[in-house]
Amino acid sequence: MSIKNSTLKTFLPYGKQTIDQDDVDAVVNVLTSDYLTQGPMIGQFEDAFKETVGAKFAVAVSNGTAALQLSLLALGIGPGDEVITTPNSFLATSNSILYVGATPVFVDIELDQFGIDPEKIEAAITTNTKAIIPVHFAGFPVNLEKIQQIAKKHNLKVIEDSCHALGASYRKSLIGSCNYSDCSTFSFHPVKHIATGEGGMITTNSSDMYQKLLMLRTHGVTKDSNQLTQNPGPWYYEMQTLGFNYRMTDIQAALGCSQLKKLDGFVTRRREIAKQYDLAFSGSDLIKPIKEQVHHWCSYHLYVVQIDFERIGKTRSDVMHQLKEKGVGTQVHYIPIVDQPYYIDHVKVNGNFDHCRTYYKQALSLPMFPLMDDGDVEIVVNAIKEICK
Repeated sequence: MSIKNSTLKTFLPYGKQTIDQDDVDAVVNVLTSDYLTQGPMIGQFEDAFKETVGAKFAVAVSNGTAALQLSLLALGIGPGDEVITTPNSFLATSNSILYVGATPVFVDIELDQFGIDPEKIEAAITTNTKAIIPVHFAGFPVNLEKIQQIAKKHNLKVIEDSCHALGASYRKSLIGSCNYSDCSTFSFHPVKHIATGEGGMITTNSSDMYQKLLMLRTHGVTKDSNQLTQNPGPWYYEMQTLGFNYRMTDIQAALGCSQLKKLDGFVTRRREIAKQYDLAFSGSDLIKPIKEQVHHWCSYHLYVVQIDFERIGKTRSDVMHQLKEKGVGTQVHYIPIVDQPYYIDHVKVNGNFDHCRTYYKQALSLPMFPLMDDGDVEIVVNAIKEICK
């Protein structure tokens, strides 16, 4: 049974974790055990996760940003290289490219589900291009088959930013299976599908990449006797590359294991909420879901609507403030990365991003999380219809 926050009925945030007594017990069990970090729960979480998404390997890390950065490093991407990605994402996607010394190259989005437009990728490829990072925005998988075809044609790597898409599927594969990519990255921030506080995961089907990731997340250190240059005793370890302290704790991993058992239920409820929203806004020319009737494969990290603010005679800020007064929290996902001051000042950005800017101008994310009941959804619908009529 969920431990429902008593404030939920007075204010609905745009996203919120779902924690029950099993989750609490799992964390307490670790707190009273011998290991708070670098213990057995990490491997248990990784094993459960790779089985869930259908990948051969999984590596738990400290957050989704670390997952992206380490994936790039494990694939040998660094200074002088270019990586193609989308301007419609959280800053972590492109920041991770900068962290490894590479250059992000942005490609505009499609106007039907707001992920990177595969038809525009090839025009952005140069001799320096080494990888593509598509983002499964809001839980809508992009056209991975098309992107994989482009990547193979130009000998590029594909890193899926799947932080929005745990539980989603593409064709007959779950996102995270890496059937169309070199690796897939996830975030377990509280507003995501499962929560570990902070935390992330990388899945891959490459044993070579898996071994590199294990070292990179722990200072570049290995104790694996098969990889050591010498082995004088059981204490011995070697730093073989420059890595980071991007480890997940056993406390987080225990919560992740418990949360993962409930993933199907979480995703099912998100899809139910999306159906109710779709039905409520069907036929409206003022409030339009970004994509309707895809409940069988989208995992709905976000539920985003496009609102014609000019026609209703209110600014987005007006609408957000008025919704807040009615107990409904909203957010905007995302300000185009190419329009952020740092990127304007420090990153050479070329291209036309009209689709991304058109989307951003009208975007608003409504409350979407499994703790919402049908009455909560009705509160949101009634409030936004009243304000936007």
